[in-house]
Amino acid sequence: MLVFEPFYTDGLAQISYLIGDSKAAVAAVIDPRRDIDIYLQMAKARGLRIAYAIETHIHADFVSGAQALAKRTGAQIIGGRADNYEFELRQVSGGETIELGQATLQVMHTPGHTPEHISLQLFDAQQGDQPIALFTGDTLFNLDVGRPDLLGEGSERKLAGALYHTLFDHYLPLGDRIEIYPCHGAGSACGKSIGDRRHSTLGSERLFNPALREQRSEDEFIDWLLADMPEPPRHYARLKQLNVRSAVQMEGASLPPPLAPSEFETLAARGMQVVDVRSILAFGGGHVPGAINIALRNEFVNWAGWMLDDARPILLVGESADDVHQAVTQLYRIGLDDIRGYLRNGMTDWQNAALPLNRLQEWTVHELNARREAPDVQVLDVRSPQEVAAGRVPGARHIFVAHLADRLNELDPDKTTVTYCGSGYRASIAASILKKAGFRDVANVPGSWMAWKAANLPVQEG
Repeated sequence: MLVFEPFYTDGLAQISYLIGDSKAAVAAVIDPRRDIDIYLQMAKARGLRIAYAIETHIHADFVSGAQALAKRTGAQIIGGRADNYEFELRQVSGGETIELGQATLQVMHTPGHTPEHISLQLFDAQQGDQPIALFTGDTLFNLDVGRPDLLGEGSERKLAGALYHTLFDHYLPLGDRIEIYPCHGAGSACGKSIGDRRHSTLGSERLFNPALREQRSEDEFIDWLLADMPEPPRHYARLKQLNVRSAVQMEGASLPPPLAPSEFETLAARGMQVVDVRSILAFGGGHVPGAINIALRNEFVNWAGWMLDDARPILLVGESADDVHQAVTQLYRIGLDDIRGYLRNGMTDWQNAALPLNRLQEWTVHELNARREAPDVQVLDVRSPQEVAAGRVPGARHIFVAHLADRLNELDPDKTTVTYCGSGYRASIAASILKKAGFRDVANVPGSWMAWKAANLPVQEG
């Protein structure tokens, strides 16, 4: 009997799969995440031996769990053909098969997102001799396709051309009924704008996916795909390199030691990164001086990757030990492992120890509108260029939050600086950077652009 279990990882918007045969008691895991216990537990519950850990490609947005699975289970690692792997794996070509009892996975070489990318056709002996599903990795998503620009080095057009042939010469001829199962859903930066559905069919994508529904030549497709491509998150290049190396740390994430306020203050003074994962309103009300606010929401793992330095140890501040453990797990998934401790009992212990507090103002959009033209106020839009192009607060300056720390000299630290983004989340990151840098008076706008539009306040176009 066919076993088919998807696993969705919040934050990363990543989807991995356990595929197997309950009668043969054998399974494969496709694109496993780094914390692998979830696969081991499922395999045990279903009476399966994990025989293969399959990588559709060298991932850029999370640390692979393939080597950890191989170590724990004896599974064979399988991936596409690339010269830069530093660990043992079986490199496969198009047409090769992986037998899982009555189920079979047939490899397709499907370059485009990356040169070595493979996809996997699923055959089930009980459902005829035609494939019933396609695991597309980061090549085809719901309403989107994988971005071909993550390698850089001028390879974008070549990979975009390869993606065109993968989609139109290899995928679409499989037929509209084929179900597609990608490696990501909405929220991942591995595409421009991935749709909400976590699986689809080739027929549905042919009708509704803008990459497939329009008739374009190869050159037209390349130009269309590369136009207005958002900047890739900063940590993607690091994870690309990490995922071809032999894994060192495979034991899983664990809770770091709780620190008394005096210990925490001493370590923070040594240059460690203080990351406050509380809500933007809690952070604004009072925080450890020098802390950066990356609130523990769905966006946390992506913005932690953007903003944190992997070469510097991390200290955490949260509302509870459970929040800290969740943050540690998410950081582990993107290879940020050097976490030296967390503030015991959160800000309660800190304030009871009579230690200094920094604060941020919180402005409503109506306050922002009333004060935005004052000579002692500078309004800073920290959204992406693509968002800003659709409209901004009149007179606002623009610096994307990911580049703010490198462009502080463009702002006046003696003015009141008010930050806004789409919802207030990135604005709080930006405000915390400004406060850490010594800006005199800093304000964040909860609700930000969403609230500004809801209040029908004036918009500067373009």
